[in-house]
Amino acid sequence: MVIDVYGEADGPAIVLVPGGMADAAAWAAVAEHLQGWPTVAVVNRRGRHPSGPLPDGYRIGTEVQDAAAVLRAFSDVRTLFGWSYGGLVALHLANDVAIPHVVAYEPVMAPFGAEALADLRAAHEGDDLDALVAVALQQVTGMPPDAVDRLRSQDAVWAGMRRLGAPLYLETRAINEAPAPAELATQAARVDLVLGGANRGEAPYGTSFEDVVRRTPRATVHLLPGQGHLAHLQEPGELAALISRLRGPTA
Repeated sequence: MVIDVYGEADGPAIVLVPGGMADAAAWAAVAEHLQGWPTVAVVNRRGRHPSGPLPDGYRIGTEVQDAAAVLRAFSDVRTLFGWSYGGLVALHLANDVAIPHVVAYEPVMAPFGAEALADLRAAHEGDDLDALVAVALQQVTGMPPDAVDRLRSQDAVWAGMRRLGAPLYLETRAINEAPAPAELATQAARVDLVLGGANRGEAPYGTSFEDVVRRTPRATVHLLPGQGHLAHLQEPGELAALISRLRGPTA
């Protein structure tokens, strides 16, 4: 597992845990814009080059253990940030480890993507990356078929999606098999949950966010107006500014 570090090697740190269909490089622009933490560490989770593959018996517990190891690699982690599946990982880790501050942008939880699991499994077992990506985009995110076709017609874009799509079935299964404690992030001193304004009340991300909010009663909820699930790609400076504002005295 590889960690991209920006700024000081080991100062007061924020650790970023990306979600599905993203690697550490996809969060570089956000990391470069963050202010208030001398050290910014972005986890390149397993299943993404140059990190190793997902192991046999992969579950969300694998990700929680990996994230815990990253926190131990730094002497002063002030904030743990997670996006999407990474947000769920961060909230689960904060049930086991005391963390000063957790921020999660549109974290997801079961039954996120559950209806697509059979088709994702078939594509995974057939080693069909094109089908894996198409099923995820259409059945999980709700993207219209013509929009998927436009992405497929862009060779470089589609190649990147194929490269990041290999873990999709195992990660979606892990989300749906994850334990569902009565409360998440019980060991965090402070919790901030962020929703993109474009997804407010909308499936799948807005509705899954609501499920997470119900299990995180101590959290403060924030809205990033005009943004959706891919704010880190579409407006990285705006997202970084929001995260930086949330740093607060406990961070």
